[in-house]
Amino acid sequence: MTARGGLRYVYAVCRPFAAALQAQLTGVAGAPPGLLRHHGLVAVVSTVPEGDFADEPLRDHLEDREWLAATARAHQGVIDALTTVTTPLPLRPAMVFPDNSGVRTMMEAREAYFLQTLDRLEGRVEWGVQVHADPPGQRRAAEELARALHERLSGRAEDSRLFGTSAQKPLDAAYLVPRADSEEFVELVDRTKETAPGIRVELTGPWAAYSFTEPATATESTGPTAPG
Repeated sequence: MTARGGLRYVYAVCRPFAAALQAQLTGVAGAPPGLLRHHGLVAVVSTVPEGDFADEPLRDHLEDREWLAATARAHQGVIDALTTVTTPLPLRPAMVFPDNSGVRTMMEAREAYFLQTLDRLEGRVEWGVQVHADPPGQRRAAEELARALHERLSGRAEDSRLFGTSAQKPLDAAYLVPRADSEEFVELVDRTKETAPGIRVELTGPWAAYSFTEPATATESTGPTAPG
């Protein structure tokens, strides 16, 4: 049976937390998020209309880039708010269930995974770092800097993930960093920027640890390749 007033949209799973979310916080479809407790876990949920999120209309919306972008922004806004008060385990956008019972069934089925992952992520945030060879003539210098910077940052982080790279972007990585160590991590990136004229180094975050909700693959664990 469908939940009264609509379906249940799930943003994240957390441990119970005492701090209040922002009073004016709204999520997907303009609805305020609420907390659904189950054993030692809390799902952060809101109500969304069946007309947009039932199976058939949702499939249609997934082909609509503007709708997807708006939904992703609203989803991320809730995750960002959660990150200021607790350590969330963010779920992918558009995870919808018929009612509260469906959400609890999902939490029951994945309880061990949620608890284990939340223990690993507790008190930690994700920082993203990219190195760009800009202009392309800086390719070799950018590759050398990317390799050295990844090595230094990995020494300050508890875990890292590497994504697709290219001659123009020799480093695209995420780092799992204790919140208490984030200031030193940011300072290290800033010092690198000052010593690398002509090479663009971008830092983003702190984010909820999206990239670390699953174990690393062998490819993700390896560092940037040496310049050829």
